[in-house]
Amino acid sequence: MSVLPASSREWHLVARPHGWPTPADFALREAPVTEPAEGRILVKNLHFSVDPYMRGRMNDVKSYIPPFQLDHPMDGGAVGEVIASNAEGFAVGDHVLHGLGWREYADVPARHATKVDPALAPLSAYLGVLGMTGLTAYAGLFDVASFKEGDAVFVSGAAGAVGSQVGQMARLKGASRVIGSAGSDEKVKFLVEELGFDAAFNYKNGPVKDQLREAAPDGIDVYFDNVGGDHLEAAISSLNVHGRATICGMIAQYNDTEPVAGPRNMAMIIGKRLRLQGVLVGDHYGLQQQFVQEVGGWLAAGELKHRETFVEGIENGVDAFLGLLRGDNTGKMIVSVTR
Repeated sequence: MSVLPASSREWHLVARPHGWPTPADFALREAPVTEPAEGRILVKNLHFSVDPYMRGRMNDVKSYIPPFQLDHPMDGGAVGEVIASNAEGFAVGDHVLHGLGWREYADVPARHATKVDPALAPLSAYLGVLGMTGLTAYAGLFDVASFKEGDAVFVSGAAGAVGSQVGQMARLKGASRVIGSAGSDEKVKFLVEELGFDAAFNYKNGPVKDQLREAAPDGIDVYFDNVGGDHLEAAISSLNVHGRATICGMIAQYNDTEPVAGPRNMAMIIGKRLRLQGVLVGDHYGLQQQFVQEVGGWLAAGELKHRETFVEGIENGVDAFLGLLRGDNTGKMIVSVTR
């Protein structure tokens, strides 16, 4: 086996944020690196993912995924290169996708690692368009929202990792109209000019309800919600009878310290016979093969575009996460681990 590094830097959560997280809630610490035990591999992480759902894991509350433990390394999606293996089927030099991000070197149970091919797509793509975010978009639109050709679709947070894929997938499958919201004029331009959205608006430029009505005068059939709050309220007003909403995220309220007022027009759900359903990607891994085949084909043909925002250096991992919560990214936010 090759000579292993003596130590690895890893990000720990050291305090539970109240409201917006601050750099003081985290610490970059050194941990020793050892040879992997039987059935395990040692991976040099090349990229790791920062995602909005991680904010919820910083709270000590019961949820669909356990909270981060204080004074322990955080985790999340990562891709890297195997530098030592004590597991059948994995060799030094293999590239793998796994769940122990936020660190330079990861000691991973082989059963929790998936080999990926850097010749098929850049490694970072397996964290985004060909990974969890891409599958979330695919399952949320086609399975949960029961999208069908001719539907008018509204996506909030449409320039983010999931939203940017949802809009393009809807367009490729024959949506009558695709509308997106984003937090800057530059992102709005990106949605319309680069991703082919029919309309987009900057939610900071006026009430979402008014801007959505103008962008979709005939209403919408599907709403893909990454934001919640005023966006969900606006969508309920614009949804046509038998409209469907996939509730993927509510980033607008992740850092709130007081209960939100919530949409004030929920009674419309009754008369319009709307269906609002949450999506968790873990429920949809049965679609994985179909997803990779179809999305891989779109990528290869140049029909599906994906943008990534890279932050270089593990020491900037928390800055990348805080930037994600502020909306600094276009597309997938990724930390490249350099040393």
